[in-house]
Amino acid sequence: MEPSAAKAKPQGRLLVSTPLDAKDELEERLERCVGIVQSLTNGLSEREANDALTANVCKGQQQHEDVCLGLFCLVLTEPNQAQRSYRDLTLLSRDGMNGVLVKINQILMEKFLKLQDVSRTQLVWLVRELVKSGVMGADGVLMTLMKQIAGGDLSSKNLWLAESVLDVLLDQKEWVVKSGMLVAMAVYTYLRLLVDHGTTPLLVLRQKEVDFCIAMLRERFMDCAVIGRDLVRLLQNVARIPEMELLWKDLLHNPAALSPQFTGLLQLLTARTSRKFLACRLTPDMETKLLFMTSRVRFGQQKRYQEWFQRQYLSTAESQSLRCDLIRYICGVVHPSNEVLSSDILPRWAIIGWLLTTCTSNVAASNAKLALFYDWLFFSPEKDSIMNIEPAILVMHHSMKPHPAITATLLDFMCRIIPHFFPPLESQVRQGVFNSLTFIMEKRVLAHLAPLFDNPKLDRELRSMLRERFPEFCTSPSPPTEVKMEESVSLEMDNHVLDKEDGCYDTTEAAFSDDEEEVNNKGKKQREFRFQPIKEEIIEEPADITPFQDQLEDVMKEKVLQLQKASDAENQCEVMQEIVDLILEDDFDPEQMSTLASCLAELFKGHFRGDVLPDDITEESLEESVCKPVCLVFRNLCTMQEDNSGFSVLLDMLAELYQKQPKIGYHLLYYLKASKAAMGKMSLYESFAQATALGDLHTCLMMDMKACQEDDVRLLCYLTPSIYSQFPDETLRSGELLNMIVAVIDSTQLQELMCHVMMGNLVMFRKDSVLNILIQSLDWETFEQYSTWQLFLAHSIAMETIIPILHHLKYKEHPEALSCLLLQLRREKPSEDMVKMVLSRPCHHDDQFTTSILRHWASKHDDTLAEHIKTQLIKNNNQPRKRQSLRSSSSKLAQLTLEQILEHLDNLRLSLTHTKNSFFSQTPILQALQHVQASCDEAHKMRYSDLFALAEEYEDFQSKPLKSRRKAAPASSPRSRKGAAPPATEEESVSSSASEEEDSKPKAPKRKRKGSSAVGSDSD
Repeated sequence: MEPSAAKAKPQGRLLVSTPLDAKDELEERLERCVGIVQSLTNGLSEREANDALTANVCKGQQQHEDVCLGLFCLVLTEPNQAQRSYRDLTLLSRDGMNGVLVKINQILMEKFLKLQDVSRTQLVWLVRELVKSGVMGADGVLMTLMKQIAGGDLSSKNLWLAESVLDVLLDQKEWVVKSGMLVAMAVYTYLRLLVDHGTTPLLVLRQKEVDFCIAMLRERFMDCAVIGRDLVRLLQNVARIPEMELLWKDLLHNPAALSPQFTGLLQLLTARTSRKFLACRLTPDMETKLLFMTSRVRFGQQKRYQEWFQRQYLSTAESQSLRCDLIRYICGVVHPSNEVLSSDILPRWAIIGWLLTTCTSNVAASNAKLALFYDWLFFSPEKDSIMNIEPAILVMHHSMKPHPAITATLLDFMCRIIPHFFPPLESQVRQGVFNSLTFIMEKRVLAHLAPLFDNPKLDRELRSMLRERFPEFCTSPSPPTEVKMEESVSLEMDNHVLDKEDGCYDTTEAAFSDDEEEVNNKGKKQREFRFQPIKEEIIEEPADITPFQDQLEDVMKEKVLQLQKASDAENQCEVMQEIVDLILEDDFDPEQMSTLASCLAELFKGHFRGDVLPDDITEESLEESVCKPVCLVFRNLCTMQEDNSGFSVLLDMLAELYQKQPKIGYHLLYYLKASKAAMGKMSLYESFAQATALGDLHTCLMMDMKACQEDDVRLLCYLTPSIYSQFPDETLRSGELLNMIVAVIDSTQLQELMCHVMMGNLVMFRKDSVLNILIQSLDWETFEQYSTWQLFLAHSIAMETIIPILHHLKYKEHPEALSCLLLQLRREKPSEDMVKMVLSRPCHHDDQFTTSILRHWASKHDDTLAEHIKTQLIKNNNQPRKRQSLRSSSSKLAQLTLEQILEHLDNLRLSLTHTKNSFFSQTPILQALQHVQASCDEAHKMRYSDLFALAEEYEDFQSKPLKSRRKAAPASSPRSRKGAAPPATEEESVSSSASEEEDSKPKAPKRKRKGSSAVGSDSD
């Protein structure tokens, strides 16, 4: 019982964990910091404790961070001390609570579901206190906390969180209205939650939500208007609530009552909703799972992931309303790269088809269809993206064969929504749908629409309605060859789509249609369906700032117009510096920040096209590449001190610009690396990340590097050494960034990165996380895995660190990792752990990994290998199974059995049969086999009879008198290759030495003595 008692892991006070979970790094760090605070304050009065903590934080940045995090953890885990700990935290913090805000965001994004109930309650209390204190950055934390309120979830914990956050918003209303983004995010969140809170027990909560939304919409309508067209969708869902009905009437008939700047419903409907609003209604866990399915899961292997998601989030009646949020997120946020589109990764249309086919509520189904087509209704090719409308047309196209009812209901909905969405705007809706269909054909998402709109599988009435509504798209192409190709398309669909329930959304292969494939001599197309990257044409259009310029003050407006008219980069930089100076003036109105950012994003859009990194990298070319107007903001930030008031103003400016133009993030990283003026200022990016709406360095960094990966691979490789060295905690703890890099680099870039590693300029792995990253890489593509292993091998990390990965490797599924590991083990001298892990691999006649490495070691390090194998044989033969399973974590991984060792040894024996290698004539091996033979059952003796025969020969040899043995030695000794050397070679085994002394006596040794000698050698 003692081993299991020692094994039990104490339960942490912050996170819920099971005995099998590894200790969480963040929780461990916070508990360490609590220990530091308690060691400084134990036994002291309140004033003395405060003095001790103050003295400690003055010692340096590390001590300051430790004390702040310790107090933060006490707030979360000790409710009785929370008030005092928070007071001390506000007094001692020298960075404006910045470090604490970062940890709160990390917990909210990564650990919230694991929080203990007490810690969850205290975290909400702490956010309330931060808001009361007006801490800069508290609005970002509050928005992250709102993201944890799940839609379609009426559990008590979720309702409590929704009400708690709402109470903060209501109690601190004056503070809330200072942040336009927070107002918009809160209104979007609670308008959506109103749909779920319609039952009688929740009417009190719903009324509070209605009062809050009405107040914000009437008092701060233009802040809410930035939501765009999805604000109308949400208001439609709750328009029957009396207070909302009055607002809805004003929205339709008296828009000026809401704001003088609001011209009417069309103004909202033509504005595309930003990704951040669509993403805010999915919890981080939902978002992670969806992104995993759309970037990692192969088409045909998605069923178990969908079933898990269904059980977790879509299994209750009230959860049906979540389907709209998921569809809007997939259409508006998940925009796969061309590499993903052209791969076999699960496509977006398949997930949406699954969401539609599994919907159990008619109301939810109608809302889901509206969510799918919502961007079609007022689609404008100049403002909207093809990626927003692509899923709907592909769902209809791919459902025609396996699920014609799905295609029919979607086509019917598309036709009927035109006159019924809002009759006064029928012509605009018709034009929007027409624009969508035209753009779909222009971008070759579908070659033509006649096979879809005029398909015999559709009923006559629907086909008639489609011909009436869309005559332009219902005509088949005139050339007869095209008609034949359409027939072959139908045949190809028969081959690719399985006729079974939900087959289209579980097992089929993804395919885009293409009408330009070549026809072979037999009249059949060689490949009718294949993915085609959807490339949007870059049309150089003059910057249009008309919608924004009138909202600026006269002086700023004049400068912005000068910037628009400036002809060369030098003049633009001069004007931009004047704009920065205006921003830094005390009388600058922060309310203009968003409008100014919109103007700058529009004016600078040309700067974010094309390659950033010069072809020939020299000091001069790098300096020239950062002489752009947008870099003036970066340069001013670099010259300022962080405690300067202008520093935070410029960060806010960049954060606003980041919302309009996400590429600004990696351009800032490039500037900080390339510019001489920014030398040593890479940490500035961390301040920028915390100032953004994301509020989290890791999330911001990964998003920016992903954008860089999609735009410019050369720049990604250029930035990689700096990113890894400056932000090790964000880059080395997971394989996210590494996967981005190896997914796009070529062999030349791989070699360059390896050189950086060898020269010490780049560290991509560290001991505490390398094993987890290599395990993650097992699901990557072949070249990505080989690149990862090459980069790993360029580091000087001991093989013992990663040898446990062998437990995860299957010979059919992971040939890349096995081959790289085999070549590396070939260079290593075998250690006990290595031999144990190699022997623990399951025995299979096609898996030659263990035999090949053992054979190599047997030829190069025979003595060492023999000792290690002897140790494993005797341990596994002697120790009870129960005790063995309670040993160290490495033994738990290995799960080595005696039968495995014997099987591998027998395979090794066979591979050495026709060679001159005398590995099995070594005394340690023969002693161990003799010991095992003495205690194993008859079945094993029969199965491994050839192996045990070696031990019997050795035993016979040992049993002969000394004189006859000496005479026979040259011919029959197992160690004949070593001449007259004594058979026992274990220097550290006392019992073996004793056996040699016995050999000098006239009487022959008995088996029992030999056996005990072998057992005694287990002491090594």
